Amino acid sequence: MNANSGKKMDRIFELSGLIVLPFWLLMILAPRAGLTRRLMATVAAPLVAALLYAVLVFPRLPELLPLLARPELEPITALLGTPAGATLAWVHFLSFDLFVGRWLYLDAGERGLPFWFVSPLLALTLLFGPLGLLSYVTLRGLLTRRERRAVSGGVL
Repeated sequence: MNANSGKKMDRIFELSGLIVLPFWLLMILAPRAGLTRRLMATVAAPLVAALLYAVLVFPRLPELLPLLARPELEPITALLGTPAGATLAWVHFLSFDLFVGRWLYLDAGERGLPFWFVSPLLALTLLFGPLGLLSYVTLRGLLTRRERRAVSGGVL
């Protein structure tokens, strides 16, 4: 890779976070705002990052398909150790984490969970995707079980 394409990847890496950050801020800081509800009601938020990912991946498919079809640690490590590989992985994380965050936001709204409870879990999902998902699903399960017991009078 030449120096120019490395700088291009640096710039894409830097800007990619700006694509998803407004959606995260709305879900975490203004969960009840009409704009937040309208935006999260569509899949547009995660699709914006997914579109950037597609633009980055499609030209590299001939290089990536063999690596991903038979993944081995050394070649994957070599790929991720490049500006292009790290940027691809980063945009992949951003896209999927936002998809999960959106699901979490919508699921919490459907269940009537208080957003003071949900917002920290959204922040955790933004920073450590799978840990946020695991925490949310676990705590949601505990709350649901407690609600069922309360409704049934403590009888299971």
